[in-house]
Amino acid sequence: MASTATTCLLHNYSLAKNANVETAKLSERTSILTIVAQKKAKKIRKIILKEDITQLGKKGELLDVKAGFFRNYLLPLGKAQIVTPTLLKEMKMEDERIEAEKQRVKEEALQLARIFETVGAFKVKRKGGKGKQIFGSVTAQDLVDIIKAQLQREVDKKIVSLPEIRETGEYVAELKLHPDVTARVRLTVFAN
Repeated sequence: MASTATTCLLHNYSLAKNANVETAKLSERTSILTIVAQKKAKKIRKIILKEDITQLGKKGELLDVKAGFFRNYLLPLGKAQIVTPTLLKEMKMEDERIEAEKQRVKEEALQLARIFETVGAFKVKRKGGKGKQIFGSVTAQDLVDIIKAQLQREVDKKIVSLPEIRETGEYVAELKLHPDVTARVRLTVFAN
């Protein structure tokens, strides 16, 4: 009996020893196979809009949009493009060209305003009534026709703002040649 008890005891001892060895191997494996959670990558694309899109932006605007929105909506419809260095360079050149064109138009408007203001008063003749009254009134189209006859310049009647003219006398009309440039023109109304 003693031999059976010793064999059981030895067997238990060897099992415990093997269990410690297996635990050590298992702990080595877990340290090797440690999984580190990575931060979720942001799926955002830098794009340039090719046309105006409501609630997103205007043509030529640089935006950050989600990759799925770009891939599934903007790209297939041709409404946007991914930003590249060459595209940025082209956009910068286009912006400079547009800015130069705006400056040129403004300079032309300033020059035209100087011409209108140095001319003096434009004379308008109308059939007269009692006292200072005239028949009819002087309209923006009348002023446009006079400018065309005297200065050989085409002016749109939409840019002319006149006070109501129903009597003879001197008046001042404004010509909105550019959003930043307004020319004041004197108008003298005579009765025949």
